[in-house]
Amino acid sequence: MAEQRQTTYGQVLQHQPQNYPTDAFRGMLPDHSPSKSQIIAVVTLFPIGGTLLLLSGLTLAGTLIGLAVATPLFVIFSPVLVPAAIVIALAVAGFLTSGAFGIIALSSLSWMANFLRKVGDTTAPEQMQQFKRRIQDTAGQIGQKTKETGQAIP
Repeated sequence: MAEQRQTTYGQVLQHQPQNYPTDAFRGMLPDHSPSKSQIIAVVTLFPIGGTLLLLSGLTLAGTLIGLAVATPLFVIFSPVLVPAAIVIALAVAGFLTSGAFGIIALSSLSWMANFLRKVGDTTAPEQMQQFKRRIQDTAGQIGQKTKETGQAIP
């Protein structure tokens, strides 16, 4: 709501109200007061949040104290701990790799069985025989290569 004023020269000036630093903050506030349930929620959650913040600070302090106490032990026992950690990491990696290869093998066999079932249902029997011969030829070639490689090793 701008006020209008006329100057001595007949110009009309509009007077804008001054902007205060709190005006921007007032725009963020609701126009009505908070409800009782909102007040109860704040009164209830504020101490809970403070308590949880206190517990997180105590946990951080305890962690730092424990690390300060345990660091010399880590330095003293590092010749034992480092190889043990490496062995454990390799064992975990081996188990995970083994599981991954097993899942890949099972999914490949499942896909191949479904593919052969679909091919057998949709194609003529002579095409199926040709497909089986190709698989047998490939298996024979792999077996021959395996024999040659095995004989090459002294």
